[in-house]
Amino acid sequence: MPPSWESSLDRWAEAGLLDAETVARIRAWESGRGREGGLRWPARLALGLGGVLLAAGVLLFVAAHWDALSPGQRFALVLATVTAFHLAGAFAAERSSALALTLHACGTVALGGGIFLAGQIFHLQEHWPGGVLLWALGAWLGWAVRRDWAQAALAALLTPAWLSGEWIAATDDRHGAPLLAAGLLGLALAYLGAEPSGRPDRHDVRRALVWIGALGLIPAALFLVIAASEWHRWRETLAGWLSAAGWGGAVGLPLAVAWRLRGREGWPVAAGVGWAALAVFVLDLDGVAPYLWLGVLAVGSIGWGVRDRRAERVNLGIAGFALTVAAFYFSSVMDKLGRSASLIGLGLLFLGGGYALERARRRLLAEIREPG
Repeated sequence: MPPSWESSLDRWAEAGLLDAETVARIRAWESGRGREGGLRWPARLALGLGGVLLAAGVLLFVAAHWDALSPGQRFALVLATVTAFHLAGAFAAERSSALALTLHACGTVALGGGIFLAGQIFHLQEHWPGGVLLWALGAWLGWAVRRDWAQAALAALLTPAWLSGEWIAATDDRHGAPLLAAGLLGLALAYLGAEPSGRPDRHDVRRALVWIGALGLIPAALFLVIAASEWHRWRETLAGWLSAAGWGGAVGLPLAVAWRLRGREGWPVAAGVGWAALAVFVLDLDGVAPYLWLGVLAVGSIGWGVRDRRAERVNLGIAGFALTVAAFYFSSVMDKLGRSASLIGLGLLFLGGGYALERARRRLLAEIREPG
C-alpha cells in the first residue's frame, strides 16, 4: 500500500467495506512489513544529518560567492539549487524512498531561502510574511505531490509561521503577543493529540505532528506565561476588530486542526485552548499563578495521556511538572534561604522529587501498556 494506507483503511472501515477483524489484520501485517523493510535508526540519523549538512553546505557556498555574482547569476543559482534537490529526489525515488524524501525536503527548505534571496536580489520591498506564505504554499504543493511526512511537517510548521508573521506585522509585539502565544499553545496541543487513542501502529504524518507538538508545547507555554505577564504590566489593548480577529485565530485554528485530526475525540484540545485563553487574563509573574497554571497544564497532559493510552503525553506532562516545580523553587524559595540551606533543599528536591516522579511515571506507563 502507499504511505497513506492508514487513512484509506480508516475511510474504508467507516464506510463499512471492511470489518474490525479485517482492519486489525491488515494493520498488523503492514506494521510487521514496515519493521522488516524499514530503516533502522542509524540509517535514519545518517540521512537526517546528511540532509541538514548538505543544505547548510549549499547555503554556505552560495553565501561565499554571493558578492561576486550579478543579479541574474544570483537568481539562476538560487533557482538551480531548488531544482537540483527535487530532481535528485525524483532520481533517487526508485532506489531509496528515504533518500528521495530527504532530498525533496531539502528542496522545499531551499525554496524558502530562494524566495527571500529573490526579494533581496531585485530589491523588492514586499510584506515579509508574504514570503513565508509562498514558502508554505510550496510545502503544501510538495505534500500534494509527494504525500510524505517531511512535506507535511514543513507545511504544518510554515503555515502557523505565516499566520504568526501576519499577526506580528498587524500588531505591536507587546500588544498581540498573548494571543499569539495562546494560539501557538493550542496548536501544539492539537498536533500533540494527532495520533488516535492507543493504536499500536503509527502513521508517519501523524507521528511527525506529534513530534512537532511535543517539542513546541513547553516553549509555547513559557512564551504564554511571559507574554501574559507583560500584558498585565502594560495593560495595553488592541482595537476591537483586531482583538476579535486575534481571538478567532487563536481559538479557531487549533480547534479546526484538532477536529480534522481526531474529530470528537479531540475535545481535550478544546479544554487546553480554554486553559490557554484563561492564562491571558490571570497570569502575572509576580505571584504563584503562573506556576499553578503550568502545573495544571502538566497534570492535564498526564491525564490526557492515560486516557488515550499515549506514553509521550505522560512523559511530556511529567517533564513539564518537574520543570515547573524546579522553576518555582529557584524563583520563590531559594532566595529566601541561606546558601547552604538552599543547596540542601535543592538536592533533596532533585533526589526525592525525581524519585517520586519517576515512580509515578513508571506506574502510569505500566497502566497504559496493560490491555484495555
